[in-house]
Amino acid sequence: MLISSLRRLGGASFALAALVLGGCSYEPTPTLPAGAVSFTAPSEYATWWSRTSQCSELTGSMAKVEWYVVPDVATFATDEGEKVGIRVKTGDRIQIVLAGQYQRHEMVVRHEMLHALLNQPGHPDLYFTERCRLTWATWQADSSSGSNSTLATALN
Repeated sequence: MLISSLRRLGGASFALAALVLGGCSYEPTPTLPAGAVSFTAPSEYATWWSRTSQCSELTGSMAKVEWYVVPDVATFATDEGEKVGIRVKTGDRIQIVLAGQYQRHEMVVRHEMLHALLNQPGHPDLYFTERCRLTWATWQADSSSGSNSTLATALN
């Protein structure tokens, strides 16, 4: 209906309207959480990236990731509720945002790294549960039998 209405406007008007409408993105542009500031990834992130790439059998460059932290918080507000970390993808741009209290938490950081490597929304069980065990439940189960038991308690 919109197209037929635009065609009635004439060739030049139709072409201009088609260019304007066709150039728009209907995908919402995600914004960073309030208070997010950029930071340089610490050296251990390279090790965590390598582990995540290895368990997932996916490749990608950590250099393409822009890192942000919301300082001094355990969670931050998003359209989907409170989060400790998110991956924001806009075009080729990948941003990972972490709550300050989880900026050095291996599971949280690697969970967001896995999102970046997957390059898709959601939490496919094959990757998050089976291969990499990067969910609260699987991390807690793994850590309860090893040296991470104190960390697992802090996650509750």
